[in-house]
Amino acid sequence: MSSQDIPEENLPVAQAEGADLDKHGDNPFADPGLPPHEHRIQDIDERAAKRSERTVAFLFTLSMLATIGFIASYVALPVDKSVYIWPLGHISALNFALGTTLGVALFCIGAGAVHWARTLMSDEEIADERHPIEASPEVKAKVLADFKQGAKESAIGRRKLIRNTMFGALTLVPLSGVVLLRDLGPLPEDKLRHTLWAKGKLLVNQNTNEPLRPEDVAVGSLTFAKPEGLEEHDHDFQTQIAKAALMIVRIAPEDIKDKQELEWSHEGIVAYSKICTHVGCPISLYEQQTHHVLCPCHQSTFDLTDGARVIFGPAGHALPQLRIGVNEEGYLEALGDFEEPVGPAFWERG
Repeated sequence: MSSQDIPEENLPVAQAEGADLDKHGDNPFADPGLPPHEHRIQDIDERAAKRSERTVAFLFTLSMLATIGFIASYVALPVDKSVYIWPLGHISALNFALGTTLGVALFCIGAGAVHWARTLMSDEEIADERHPIEASPEVKAKVLADFKQGAKESAIGRRKLIRNTMFGALTLVPLSGVVLLRDLGPLPEDKLRHTLWAKGKLLVNQNTNEPLRPEDVAVGSLTFAKPEGLEEHDHDFQTQIAKAALMIVRIAPEDIKDKQELEWSHEGIVAYSKICTHVGCPISLYEQQTHHVLCPCHQSTFDLTDGARVIFGPAGHALPQLRIGVNEEGYLEALGDFEEPVGPAFWERG
């Protein structure tokens, strides 16, 4: 329908003529204004205001208790425990407790804030005219004044019970996120500083799974060894072998340049960590004539006749040496653990 089909008396201009035009000038649409303000019961009855204050404080306090429950559940409940919850069925007790407590903590903060705003903060509507975007000194002064007025109307200074419980709830809730950081992985503590090697542990050939005797290691040969008792079917085999893997090389004692290396060897048999000190790759290439070992990843090269020092490549320090000897039965054994952490740069080793 076009404007030509509408009776003239129904058009806005026609309706406004004679009445609204005189009152509102050239604007035919009247400003409806704001409805009259109606006072709430809390505005006129201090007892009702106190009840609302206690309700808000109760919600904030309940949030604090729920946050404490979240942390307690995370610490106390085992991961593999399940419970029957109707109608969900069997579910993880830990997940259910964490979800419930965290949900209650967040809901109570939100519900408390909403109840506070609806019952105790000022609800009087104020019309504010549009103003330029630039922040003039007058605007800054007005914003500051509005902020002070809002703080005053929120009664946060006068309602100390609400203020203190709110601060308590908002302070405790972030602890839930801090606790969840525990799931990033197990704490390393000093585990990366130690391996399975200890005094009396036999050196076991990783290929034959048999203990090594000195006569089993020929001059110029390379043998890989593992600690006695570590088996491939163990659940933590990969974790432990990544720290305890050994290279066994026999060098003529007169060719060994480093005094400590000679003292920690047995008849020229030296045991060094197989883990490269650059980024932790397994070293597997051996030059028989020079007694150099080469990491295949980035070509770091170590001289096994001179304390396994780095002679080429990006590795930052020498390979750790394991002190070895022979027990009463004639088998090669460790005389302790590595004196320093094995693997890449120190800060990555815990």
